[in-house]
Amino acid sequence: MNTTLITGASSGIGEVFARKLAARGRNVLLVARSEDKLITLCNELGRSNSIRAQYVALDLSEPDAAERLFAEAEKRSLTIDLLINNAGFGSMGDFSQLDLARELNMIDLNIKSLVELTYKFLAPMRERKQGAIINVASTAAFQPVPFMATYAATKAFVLSFSEALWEENRPFGIKVMALCPGVTETNFFEAARGKKPPARVSQTPEEVVDTALKGLARGKSHIISGWTNFFLTQSERLAPRSLVTRVAGRMMRSQHGD
Repeated sequence: MNTTLITGASSGIGEVFARKLAARGRNVLLVARSEDKLITLCNELGRSNSIRAQYVALDLSEPDAAERLFAEAEKRSLTIDLLINNAGFGSMGDFSQLDLARELNMIDLNIKSLVELTYKFLAPMRERKQGAIINVASTAAFQPVPFMATYAATKAFVLSFSEALWEENRPFGIKVMALCPGVTETNFFEAARGKKPPARVSQTPEEVVDTALKGLARGKSHIISGWTNFFLTQSERLAPRSLVTRVAGRMMRSQHGD
């Protein structure tokens, strides 16, 4: 059964991916830690769209989580033809003052889990010569971000990793794309234990997902959601990295009262 697998699917961008793809008639396998939210969402999507909505309640930062998820998809005889690696979180603050265990857990979820899931589900896609992967990065991937140092570095990895796989897999008819949203109206900043940066235009998760699906259809290696975000990232590429980092640091430092 052809199915879209979406991680981090219980809220925000992941939930909107689930809703929009279910509305297009796609079966979905939703993954997140919150079982209650997943059950409610799956019941709603199944009733409203006449599709099969299934879930796996799982913390993807756990060491064997990717293997368990892959095995579960095989056990259910699901053909994952679209993988959306959306699960992740951030942190804000002076790196030396942050909780190290949480920073390492972020790396495990934002990078290690994403790489493992991509590796496992890519192999059958290569055999079928058909499939697609969306890895959710961020506009933070394009520059160092002081006071969000680990988060921005993880997203830089996701962007580079995805663009490389885009080229490797083009001959096999497989699309790989990094989605790079900016500030989005989700609970990201609350979860990151920080304030939303000033002078940034927020987008809705619906706008971000619409951009992603259009970019995937066009075979893009990455796509930046929102024209303002696009122009900001392009202008940052033209300036010296040290200057861009100092400007970002000044802006973020003001948020932390340092």
